[in-house]
Amino acid sequence: MTTRSRTARAGTPAPHDPAHLRIARSAVADTGAGGTERFHRWLAAQKRHTDMRVRQVALEDLAGWHTDPGTGNLVHETGRFYSVEGLDVHLPGAPVERWQQPIINQPEVGILGILVKEFDGVLHCLMQAKTEPGNHNGLQLSPTVQATRSNYTRVHKGAEVPYLRYFRDTARHQVLADVRQSEQGAWFFRKRNRNMVVQVSEDVEVREGFSWLTLGRLHTLLALDDLVNMDARSVLACLPFTGPGLPRVLGAPGDDFTAALVRSCDGSADVPEGLAGVLHWITDVRTRRDVVAERVGLRALAGWRREDGRIAHESGRFFRVTGVDVTAVGREVRAWAQPMIEPCGEGVIAFLARRIDGVLHLLVHAATEPGYTDVVELAPTVQCTPAGLDALPAGARPPHLDAVLNAAPGRIRFDAVHSEEGGRFYHARNRYLIVETDEDHGTDAPDHRWLTVAQLVALMRHSHYVNVQARCLLACLHSLTARSGSAQPSVALS
Repeated sequence: MTTRSRTARAGTPAPHDPAHLRIARSAVADTGAGGTERFHRWLAAQKRHTDMRVRQVALEDLAGWHTDPGTGNLVHETGRFYSVEGLDVHLPGAPVERWQQPIINQPEVGILGILVKEFDGVLHCLMQAKTEPGNHNGLQLSPTVQATRSNYTRVHKGAEVPYLRYFRDTARHQVLADVRQSEQGAWFFRKRNRNMVVQVSEDVEVREGFSWLTLGRLHTLLALDDLVNMDARSVLACLPFTGPGLPRVLGAPGDDFTAALVRSCDGSADVPEGLAGVLHWITDVRTRRDVVAERVGLRALAGWRREDGRIAHESGRFFRVTGVDVTAVGREVRAWAQPMIEPCGEGVIAFLARRIDGVLHLLVHAATEPGYTDVVELAPTVQCTPAGLDALPAGARPPHLDAVLNAAPGRIRFDAVHSEEGGRFYHARNRYLIVETDEDHGTDAPDHRWLTVAQLVALMRHSHYVNVQARCLLACLHSLTARSGSAQPSVALS
């Protein structure tokens, strides 16, 4: 990006519109080819300045980790960070009612924070180019701060986390989003992270590896595979990108789909069911659905084997627990080892989208995963790894998977492959899709419901209602609104 100053200074303040309009103005800021080329030159320079070497090793050879002699659990010598344990699950009435599996237990609440600031009246996000050991392609864009409690309290005795003070002391700043959200309930046991967006007006020193980007720029980058990481997608989704007046900022819709999407974000259109009805439905599903998930020792898991330095299911499907040894340049710690979850195959995460009375609705699934804190969270229409479905009963196949996989190209509104959390998952990737349909899928299914974008964003102001996969996909959906607007000038500072 441009190098006008190592300290970014504010331009002329914009009229103090509500947050959602300032966010929309940033979403339609100029994303011309010149700016895109500057960004990729900057990213290429960051790749030259960072180096991470990741080598898969046997779990027995992980420095700083040991196997508990009684349980077989993998634990860190400090007793902090996280552990890999076993989980015994009972879900009455489900296609698979009982199973056991390994799971990551990370009780600490980390901080995922994006710092934002206005330049010439346009919000910019301070993003970090960061490598994680599990990233498919190394360097990806992450939030300004992405740190566990153990990391930012420096249990690892590493360097301080840059910009952390803006998120730990917000008294002088404007908080645009602050909510504890869950992560993958199939691989984490009750994991939460604090998702924050904090706006500052003071000068901010831009450190090496960080750059200011408009939401418009980030939206164009979301269309590229493996570039905007999971934590960044989750935080971006928590922005209050809904409210009245959006059409006057976003501009004339490019097509009927975009017009319906803007109305869905606007929130002023009449919809068949209000938010109170949606909350009643979620509470009702949570009350009726029973799930018992008990932590057990890894050694006690039926169907799982620890062989050849890793833990895997006897069928060869689902996922594995593997070890990695890492050396890195440009990180708080230069060398470490850790266990990770490695999925067996690429997943599919998709929303079916339908226009109802000119307003775009998304088909959500009230899903249960064993690691959720409160039984049910709203998931995308489809969320699965197709390669493992043949090992499950027929009823476990997502009912709308074929509608997604067989969709005509003209019906696919978004399609990109994104990496999942590279700090805990090794080469975990999912194909993210938004598929438009004219069919009223799920009308008679008690665990599916058509919701507007405004309703989902309202739910995300609270914890444990919208799962991480749906949040990431909503960030991708927001990127489509920029196609309707006329470009505004953008400033990019690094």
